[in-house]
This record gives sequence, structure tokens and C-alpha cells, in this order.
Amino acid sequence: MASHRKSRTPGTRVAGIRTPALATAALTSVALLSQTATAAPSDDGRPSLEEVEKKVDDLYRQAESATEKYNAAKERTAKQRKQVGTLLDDVAERTQKLNDAREELGSFAAAQYRTGAGLPDTATFLLADTPQDVFDQRQVLDRITGRQKDAVDDYVTQQSETMKKRQEATESLRTLTETQGDLKTAKATVQKKLTDARELMSKLTAEEKARLAAIEKDKQEEAARKAAELARQQAERQKDREEAAAAQQDSSTSGSASESSGSTTTPPADSSYATKAEKALAFARAQIGKPYVWGATGPGSYDCSGLTQAAWKAAGVTLPRTTYDQVNAGTTVPVSQAQPGDLVFFYDDITHVGLYIGNGMMIHAPKPGTYVREESVFYDGESSIHSVVRPA
Repeated sequence: MASHRKSRTPGTRVAGIRTPALATAALTSVALLSQTATAAPSDDGRPSLEEVEKKVDDLYRQAESATEKYNAAKERTAKQRKQVGTLLDDVAERTQKLNDAREELGSFAAAQYRTGAGLPDTATFLLADTPQDVFDQRQVLDRITGRQKDAVDDYVTQQSETMKKRQEATESLRTLTETQGDLKTAKATVQKKLTDARELMSKLTAEEKARLAAIEKDKQEEAARKAAELARQQAERQKDREEAAAAQQDSSTSGSASESSGSTTTPPADSSYATKAEKALAFARAQIGKPYVWGATGPGSYDCSGLTQAAWKAAGVTLPRTTYDQVNAGTTVPVSQAQPGDLVFFYDDITHVGLYIGNGMMIHAPKPGTYVREESVFYDGESSIHSVVRPA
């Protein structure tokens, strides 16, 4: 699989709408509200409907960004915990070897004591019963000295390596503790943003909620229109490619090589990619209706990157966990050339992703309080589409 991205030009962005039914329409709400419902606060000090909508929208975006940070921290924590476990097992094994070496040194010390190896040569000779005893002791000590030196060398080596591994384990534990702190912070941030958003929405009147719902419906219709337009353009390009390929085939069959040499047709799509994409899409469609839960990877619920990762895993392709990494896990292509199975990323901070299914539509897990669903890739405006990546 490729691992690069092409630079994105302003012309590749496409228009669309926002998914959250009660968190959109910052631009069109003025037209649907009375002239007094402007961006300025109302006379009673309450924020305008437009201000509430924008604030809620921002909170959901911030929550989604915090969710991806949570996912990254959670993944790092799992890897570091495994590394720490391996290091601690290694330390335990080396400690046992160190203890074995220490015991061997102890046995040599006892042998020296029994043979009188610590006495001066004159004293050893005088205390011996016969000269033959002195000779026998010397033979034993020579053999012990060689083994003793090896034992000392082994002990020093084991001690040094054990200390090194203990230091590595201590450092890994420190890093793990820091990552767990990041995980806790990201989780608290997500919960705080979602709580703030719900609190703001709870303060809206029934009439204001109805107006926002009407605005959202208009935006969904506009998004559907743009999706249909993209589908039409893609169908035309596909037809042109097929006609050009047919013409080239006819020219080649008739032997008119000179006419076909100037053709600039696009090669047909990779059939192996189409096969894998079909499996990924089949999995994604089976998840429609399951709730969005931040940090979830299935099978009962998903967040946006958890869904795309699981879908492509079903096709035998391993994707990274977060949107920040998934965007680099393939080849970047123009939106106009998106194929079923491609990953569509959103926003400059790359905090959302969906799975393209064709005809300007995608399957994605939008945000908390919603469910996995099909939706236009234009769900949040032209500037929201960051890039399209082909992952396999």
C-alpha cells in the first residue's frame, strides 16, 4: 500500500452540509428567523439562535478532535503496557540469572575457606600433614581459580545487564503513566464538550428547535443535490473512458497503431481494489443504524475512524486507529475521481472520516447522539472536505 499524500489545491474542495440536525445552518438561519434574531444577543440577555447554533457546532467539532486524541493515547497506552510487561519479564529472568551467579560465587568462597586458599603459602605448607597434601590442594585451587574467574565475569555481566533493563522498565513505566494521564485528559475533554453542547441545546425553545430542524432539512436537500451532480459528472467521465477504450481497441484491432498512439485514456480501475472495497462496503452497510460512541471500534458501536478501520479490516486491510494516521495510509486522489471504498477526510485538522460508496455518498458515524448512516459527502460545506485517500 502506498504511504504518501499529494498537496491539496483549493479547487479540489467540494460543497456540502453538516450532519448534526440541531448543530447547523450558521449561514442560512438568518433568512428563516425574524429580523430581530441576529447574531447579537436578545433583549433578555440570551444568545441568539445563530450564536447557539455556532457554539454547539464548535463544541461537537472540538469533541470529535478530542476523541481522536483519546484514540491515539489509548493506542499508545496499549503498546506501552505491552512493552513494559516484556521488560519486566526480562528483568525477572535476568535477576534469576544474577542470583544463580551469586550462589556460584558463594560456593567458590566456601571452597576457598575449606582448602585454606586464603592462607599464605608458608602457613599452608606448615599446616599440611604431608607435602603431598600441599600438592593436592594446589591442583584443586588451580582448577577452582579458573572457574571462579568465569563465575565472577558472568556475575558482573548479569549485574550490568539487569541494571540496564531495570532502567528501561522504569522509563517505560514513566512514559506509560504520562500517556495514561493524556488519556484521562482527552476523555475528560470529550465529556465536557458534549455536556456543554447538550446544556446549550436544552435551553432552546421548541420553536427554535423546530426552526433549526427546518434549516437542517434544507441543507440536507442541498447536499443531496450536490451529490447527484457529482454522480452525474463521474458517470460522464466513466462513459468517456469506456468509449475511448473501445475506440482504442477498435483501432488496435484494425492495425492503426498511429491513431491509437495519441490516446490519453485513463487506465481501468484496479480489479483487486474493487474486490476489497466491495467487502469493506458490505461490512459498513451492515453497521448502519448502530450508535456513534466516541472511542468505540465495534461491534455494537463506532466512532468515525473506528468504523473505517473495522470496515477495511473486514477486507483484509489494516488501517491505523486515528484519522491523523489513516489519512497517510494510502494514495490521495481528487474528489472527482473518488471510487467506492475510498476514505473521505474532513476539516483542516482531519478530525472526521467517512467511507465513500459512490454517487457522491458515504457511510459514516457522524457524532454523539447519531447513528451510522449513509449521507452526502457534502454534508458540511465545500470547505469541509480535506482529502480523499485510496487505502489499498
